[in-house]
Amino acid sequence: MHPFKEKEWLLGLLLASLVLLLIFLGNLPLRDWDEGTYAIVAREIYRTGNWLYPTLQGEPFLLKPPLMQWLIALCYQLGGVQEFTTRFPGAVLTALGVPLLYLVGRLVFTENLPALFAALVYLTMLPVVRHGRLAMLDGMTISFFLLLLFCLLKARHDKKYALGVGFCLGLITLTKGMLVVVLGGIVGLFLLANRQIILLKNPYLWLGMLLGNAPAIAWYVSQWQHYGNDFLQVHFQAQAFDRLGQAVEGNSGPPWYYIIELLKYAFPWLLFLPGGLYLSWKQRHTAWGCLILISTIVYLLTISLMKTKLPWYVMPIYPFLALAIGVNLSYIWQERKFKVKLWATFLALIAIISLAGCVYFIIADPQPVLIIMGIVLAITMGMAAWLIKKRDRNFIPVLFSGMYLVLALLMSSQSWVWELNEAFPVKPVAALIRANVPVGTQIYTSFAYGRPSLDFYSDCKVTAATVPVLQQILFNKSYLLLDKDTMDKINLNDSKILGKSQGFTLILPSINSNF
Repeated sequence: MHPFKEKEWLLGLLLASLVLLLIFLGNLPLRDWDEGTYAIVAREIYRTGNWLYPTLQGEPFLLKPPLMQWLIALCYQLGGVQEFTTRFPGAVLTALGVPLLYLVGRLVFTENLPALFAALVYLTMLPVVRHGRLAMLDGMTISFFLLLLFCLLKARHDKKYALGVGFCLGLITLTKGMLVVVLGGIVGLFLLANRQIILLKNPYLWLGMLLGNAPAIAWYVSQWQHYGNDFLQVHFQAQAFDRLGQAVEGNSGPPWYYIIELLKYAFPWLLFLPGGLYLSWKQRHTAWGCLILISTIVYLLTISLMKTKLPWYVMPIYPFLALAIGVNLSYIWQERKFKVKLWATFLALIAIISLAGCVYFIIADPQPVLIIMGIVLAITMGMAAWLIKKRDRNFIPVLFSGMYLVLALLMSSQSWVWELNEAFPVKPVAALIRANVPVGTQIYTSFAYGRPSLDFYSDCKVTAATVPVLQQILFNKSYLLLDKDTMDKINLNDSKILGKSQGFTLILPSINSNF
């Protein structure tokens, strides 16, 4: 491809991904758990200037390395403390993954079309866009890994690019800690399978490993010296090794848990994955074939065998699925080989479900944006099914453009963070607390569990407690946030009711309160 044309594609992919990842980024509150937690940590860094030893409500934050929190704190300094600045660094870094995947595809495929299709598939995958917009670690980790692969592949022709491998490993380590072991293992297996062991003799690789990992090593050493064995116990044992052998905090699931996650959220592109994996197997001697197979199999097997199961653990597999789907779509485009009955039936079924969704939104949740989204999705899938029936390869650009528009509409709506509907809205309750309670005050609530998002918006520590514990706390004259059922069980004589919101009452008990 002409270099100027390739720059146009890169710029187009970057702009398209930035638009999709940044539109209405701050239109919804932060969710539990990661978003609220990271926002609190970043705000404390911003307020105190304590960049080296981050804290969570004054206590040492030992769970994760601090790169994401550093970036959010920097955004707070530039743009204030708000939802947009909280999500901005992760969203931008996730958006960079789209052109990076295109560059990786160009190097492994040595042609443009499958690389372009892979990047467009990655851009229009719902989990990639949605999780990338949240203040979470996965999207930026994937982008660092794609940059690592780009440097690794470029180093075959220009040894200096090997410098980037070590720096990317250091960035991954400072973002998500022990995940670097799994991703580094995938890189090692790829080097073996692709016969690139000669890279280990490249002095730039080892210089990059030394310089790139020095900040991460220095941070880990500083934490160990400052906190001692507490850091090792929390950061490595509880956050890493325990998750391999036990279901931490009850987050368990069967070995096929992540297969179900892919089936739920990866359509319509999942329809073309089997063909892509088949082509990868047939071409397993090529760079792209072994990269897709090794990355997909090793990573999926690793997370499936872990006892702790969380939906976002599957995120790093999406770029490799996109590569497999991209090569299959390219094959379909060039060879015009269709599985007419299977593809048309599935896409028509999605169109019918989309129309049913429109009816639901009209009746139960009349958001115009969601209604339009359902109509666009139905038209896209119906048109693609019709083109497949005609054996017209233009169903591929129809799917790309339609899915992009559907995702843009979803991200413009009030529903893209659907977990917010799992519990009461935090902002009105937080406003009640801020109006009546000094910043940093300990509050106890009868709600079933603590919510980091409520802690963030209220700027207080709201701790969940059972009724017996609340009975003990009552005499300490602490602030209480109680639902109606709990208030009926407690005799709050002469207590001061400060206000009500979302079914909760904020109370300052009298010292003489009893049961």
